[in-house]
Amino acid sequence: MKVLVIGKGGREHAIAWKLQQSPQVDEVFVASGNDGMTGVATCVPIDETDVEGLIHFVKENAIDLTVVGPEQPLVDGIVNRFQEAGLNIFGPSQEAAMLEGSKTFAKDLMTQYHIPTATYEVFTDYDEAVAYVQKLGTPIVIKADGLAAGKGVTVAVTEQEAFRALDDILNHHHFGSAGASVVIEEYLTGEEFSLMAFVDGENVYPMVLSQDHKRAFAGDKGPNTGGMGAYSPVPQLPETALNVAMKHIMVPTAKAMLKEGKAFQGVLYAGLMWTSTGPKVIEFNCRFGDPETQVVLPRLESDLFAVLWSLVQGKVPELVWSDEAACGIVLASKGYPGDYEKGAVIMAPELVEDQALIFHAGTKLKKDQWVTDGGRVLLATCLAPTLAEAIHQARSAIEKRVNDKTFYRNDIGYRALNMID
Repeated sequence: MKVLVIGKGGREHAIAWKLQQSPQVDEVFVASGNDGMTGVATCVPIDETDVEGLIHFVKENAIDLTVVGPEQPLVDGIVNRFQEAGLNIFGPSQEAAMLEGSKTFAKDLMTQYHIPTATYEVFTDYDEAVAYVQKLGTPIVIKADGLAAGKGVTVAVTEQEAFRALDDILNHHHFGSAGASVVIEEYLTGEEFSLMAFVDGENVYPMVLSQDHKRAFAGDKGPNTGGMGAYSPVPQLPETALNVAMKHIMVPTAKAMLKEGKAFQGVLYAGLMWTSTGPKVIEFNCRFGDPETQVVLPRLESDLFAVLWSLVQGKVPELVWSDEAACGIVLASKGYPGDYEKGAVIMAPELVEDQALIFHAGTKLKKDQWVTDGGRVLLATCLAPTLAEAIHQARSAIEKRVNDKTFYRNDIGYRALNMID
């Protein structure tokens, strides 16, 4: 079989790495990929949003299955176009991808079908939004309605922070059309975690739980990023967390989408908060999470290609998970998620080195030297018998690679360690 992975970041590197392990797969291609993926896939210089170019490539090269990594092509309707062309593709339709493409749509769906989430209101007018914040008080959560690359969310501790976020989104249009409206939510407290599941209509097959660290700096300080690291499992959650989240959130959501005529096939990602009354939805994504994928897929003992092929064929996939723990830590360019420089020389990052899997996100090979080429540069994942060991090994792997142009969070997994200690 030949497989094409669409995307160019660390998540896609992890997907390609896992797919090429399948005895059923002869070749893996990535569009557009990055230089660090060449050990597991052939990079193809086609942009992830160039749907017609991708369809042409798939037909010309007799690709058997296409797997979509990032959200933008899904929200733009790449799956619809591939299916119209008679091509196998794994991911939700444009209609189903609205779960991520519009936070208002997702919140309204949850309200209608009694899926637990934070209370909210939607605004397009700045003054009305300000009045609502003043009425509710802080802390409060401000979200741009559309896609904002993981950076459209502000957890405002003070009214001034909330007003600034609203001004940026509604008056200064920092997120363009994605910020045409804002969702203002109550601030939830508890333990945050991620649950990804393979979904085919009303059938939901969960992956193992993980926890992402969104804030840029240690102690969960600083601005939200696309994620600074993740780990799995999440021992501070109740043992029933997965089953409860499946029963009250994942399965009802899949059934709700079916009822709405927007049947979901692909990876449904739920960002959840375990509150005093159980799990509540913070957000839905319509694809593999980043960086959660880089710690979840290494724990998958099953053949990923066989899993995806089963789902595309409408069959039940076989999922076997390792008991080992995983921790992944991001090396980022200084300044991320704001402005940062590219081109800083970094230590040659092999895929498997020092017991670590090195997944490339923003790297480039230039004159035989590896240099930074993005905000998130790479991620080091380590597997170990215990979570404490996995965290320790991941920190050691990333410490060797940091320099004065890059940084990382040295406390990834601290919530779990506090619980273990």
